[in-house]
Amino acid sequence: MERSQLELLMGIALDEARAAPEHDDVPIGAVVARTETGEVLARRHNEREHRSDPTAHAEVLALRDAAAALGTWRLDDCILVVTLEPCPMCAGAAIAGRINLVVFGAADPKAGALGSLYHLGADPRLNHELRVVHAIRSDECSALLTEFFGARRTPRP
Repeated sequence: MERSQLELLMGIALDEARAAPEHDDVPIGAVVARTETGEVLARRHNEREHRSDPTAHAEVLALRDAAAALGTWRLDDCILVVTLEPCPMCAGAAIAGRINLVVFGAADPKAGALGSLYHLGADPRLNHELRVVHAIRSDECSALLTEFFGARRTPRP
C-alpha cells in the first residue's frame, strides 16, 4: 500500500480520535481496511470511559467490528491503522486476528508494544508476525494527545 493511501487512512483514524474526548476518552482512533483495496471495514475511537471497559481501546473495537463485517476472525488481508502505537493488549489482538500490517502515527514510549517498549509483531516465538509502519502523520497524532492531556493539567478558574 502506498504512503499516500496510508496517510488517507490515518486521516480517518484522526477523525475518529477527535470524537473520543466528547465522552472524556483519550483521543485515539483506529481503522481496519482491506490491504489490497483500502476499503474501510471498521473505524473506531477509544471508549474506555464511555463503556467503563478497560478493553474498549480503539484498536480492539475496530478489530471486532471488522471481524463482524467479514464474518471471520481471520483478518489476514487487512491493515490496522491507529493514531498511537498499540499497547500490548492491542498488539496482541492484531496478532491474534492475523493482521498483516499495522500502521501507527505517534510512538508510545510508556506502553508501545510494536517498537517502543517491545516489538510483539516481530517475536518469532509467537504464532504470527506482522509488519509495522510508523510515524505516519505523527505530528498530528501527537498534537491531539498533547492538547488533550494539556487541557487536563491546566488549572480551571
